Amino acid sequence: MKVIVGLGNPGPRYDATRHNVGWWAIDRLAYDWDLGPFERTDASLLADGVVDDHAVHLVKPVTYVNRSGAALAPYLDAAEFGFGEDLLVVADDVNLDVGRLRFRRGGGAGGHKGLRSVAGVLGSRDYPRLRIGVGARPEHMDLADWVLSPMEEDDEGEVVALLDELPAAARLWMNEGIEPVMNAYNR
Repeated sequence: MKVIVGLGNPGPRYDATRHNVGWWAIDRLAYDWDLGPFERTDASLLADGVVDDHAVHLVKPVTYVNRSGAALAPYLDAAEFGFGEDLLVVADDVNLDVGRLRFRRGGGAGGHKGLRSVAGVLGSRDYPRLRIGVGARPEHMDLADWVLSPMEEDDEGEVVALLDELPAAARLWMNEGIEPVMNAYNR
């Protein structure tokens, strides 16, 4: 079983915000892999199916970013789920330029409350993640206001364009692990 979680906030107010690029990624995978529609569970929207002989669960937590880890509860006791190999968390990153991807084996939250929530639920920071660059906040702006504001059209276009690569990258991760995808896609 492979679980790919995209961090974001529920509701139309947040659809176009930087903090929701994780949801954009999950929507793209669901579309390309024909896994929709999403169904509501207690803590997430879920689409699932089979991709390259892997049972795949695409998860969009509906608990708001700072409580995203709650969406992982159904998987923690599953015998076929090891979060170090079978989980990929997709989140926005203000420390990366717009249009950059960074797959990582694990690490700190880097100030991202959603990644902190996931680590808290897992009891570990050692889970694969994909960070999508949304650009640094302007000096005059609060970080929360920045990530909860809509992206400029050019920046949004860059992020949407890089999502074209995501289905192939996710397949590489599922089939060969995090190292090959890091070598092929990090920039």
